[in-house]
Amino acid sequence: MHTDPRATATALLPLVGGPANVLSVAHCVTRLRLVLADRARVDEAALRALPAVLGVVEDGESYQVVLGPGVVARVTQEFQGLLARTTTAAELAARGAELRERRKRRNATPAKAALRRVANVFVPLIPALIGCGILAGAAGLLANLRWLPALTPALTALASAFMALIAVFVGHNTAREFGGTPVLGGAVAAVVVYPGVAKVTVFGSALTPGQGGVLGALAAALLGTYVEKWCRARLPGTLDVLLTPTLAVLVSGLVTLYVLMYAAGQVASAIGTASTWLLTHTGALAGLLLGGLFLPLVMLGLHQALIPLHATLIEQQGHTVLLPLLAMAGAGQVGAAAAVYVRLRHDTSLRTTIRSALPAGLLGVGEPLIYGVSLPLGRPFLTACVGGAAGGAFVGAFAMRGAEVGATAIGPSGWALFPLLTGDAGPAVAAAVYGGGLLTGYAVGFLATYCFGLSGTAGVPVGAVCDPEGHEPRPADRPGPRPASPR
Repeated sequence: MHTDPRATATALLPLVGGPANVLSVAHCVTRLRLVLADRARVDEAALRALPAVLGVVEDGESYQVVLGPGVVARVTQEFQGLLARTTTAAELAARGAELRERRKRRNATPAKAALRRVANVFVPLIPALIGCGILAGAAGLLANLRWLPALTPALTALASAFMALIAVFVGHNTAREFGGTPVLGGAVAAVVVYPGVAKVTVFGSALTPGQGGVLGALAAALLGTYVEKWCRARLPGTLDVLLTPTLAVLVSGLVTLYVLMYAAGQVASAIGTASTWLLTHTGALAGLLLGGLFLPLVMLGLHQALIPLHATLIEQQGHTVLLPLLAMAGAGQVGAAAAVYVRLRHDTSLRTTIRSALPAGLLGVGEPLIYGVSLPLGRPFLTACVGGAAGGAFVGAFAMRGAEVGATAIGPSGWALFPLLTGDAGPAVAAAVYGGGLLTGYAVGFLATYCFGLSGTAGVPVGAVCDPEGHEPRPADRPGPRPASPR
C-alpha cells in the first residue's frame, strides 16, 4: 500500500498534541521517535487507527510511532517541515527548557542513558551499512560466479569505502551526541584509520591502520569531547578559537595513538574470538539464549546498543554472526501471531491487526506484532521467545558443525536478511541454514502459542487443553461455567 508522507505527517501532528507538544523529532529504521511535553495530549486511539501507523511504543524517554522501513524517513522529513512552519520563537524557547529538564531526569539512570546514547551514535549509520552490505554481497556473488568482471571491482570499492572510513562517522556522531563539535570528533577518530599510523610503534609493535575500529573511534571522540569542554570552560574567548581545537586534537589524538587504539584493538579481538569460540563450542546453547532473549531487548528499545558489536565483527570478519541468531526472535514472533490468529477466530479486531502486521513481521519488523498482539496478551510474548530460542538453537547447532551463518550488514532481518547472508561454507549453505532456522522459529512459536500461549489470557482458562482439531480449548478438569468469548 502506497503511503503519502505529507498526508501522514499532517495527520500525525495534531494527534500527538500539535507543534507545541513536540519537543524533538528523530527516527530509526522503523520508528518516528518523538519527545513530547505532555503525553496526555496524545490521541492514541486515533493515532493507531491511521493506515500508515503499524504500532505505538512508549519507552519512558520518547513516544515512538512505528511506520516501517523506508516510510519512516520520508514521513519524518515532512513532519519536521510542518514543525518548522508552525513553531513560534516562544514555543522554541519553551521546548528547549523542557528538553533540558528531560535530559536531567534521563541522566538519573546512568546505565540506561549510556546505552541509549551509544545507540544514538550508531543508528544514523544503519542506512549506509545496509546499502554497502548489499553491494558487498552482490560483489561477492558476481566474483564467485565470474560474471561481469569489469563491474565487480567497482562494486567492491563502493561497498568497502564506507567501512574503511566508518571511524570518522562514528567520531562525528559521538561528539555531536555528547555535546562536542562534530567535526573535531571526526578529526580525532580519523587517526584510527589513517595509513600513516603504521609508522607509530606502541609496546614494541607498529600500529595497524584501523586497529581498534569503531570502539577506538568511539573512545577517541569521547575523550576529544571532554578535552574540548575542559578547554572551553577555562580559556578566554581570544585564545579559545585557536587553542581549544588544537588541544582537543593533540591531547586526545596522542592518547588515542598510544593507548586507546591498542586497548580497543585488544577488546575488539576479544569480541571476535569470543563470538567464534561460542559458536564453535556452544553454538546451540548460545543461539538458544540469544534468540530467546532478544525480544525483551527490542521491547525495551535496548537492542540498538548491540550495534557496536555488530560493526566490530563486520570490520574484523566481514560479517556478524550474531545478527542471524538474533533474527530468530522475529521468527518466533511471527509463529506466535499466526497461532493467535488461528485460535481467536472470533476476535475480528485482533485478526485485522495481525493481518496488517504479519507482512512486516516476515520482513523482520517485529514491533507491530509485539505491541499490537503478543505483549498485550501476555503469554504469547513468552511463547514467541520460545520460538526464537528454538530457531537460534537450530542456526547455532549448524555453526558447531562448520556451517556458520553471518550477515555482511545490519538493519534488515527476517526474509529481508537473505541478500546479506554469507558464511564459511558459502552463501548457499548459509541461506539454507538461516531459512531452516526461520522455519523452526515459525513452527515452534506457532505450536507453543497454540497449545500454551493463550491459557489464562484473552478469556481462555488456565489449564485449557490444546485441541488439535482447531476447536476452542476445553477446561482441563476445572468446574464452573465456560468463560466468555475472547476479548
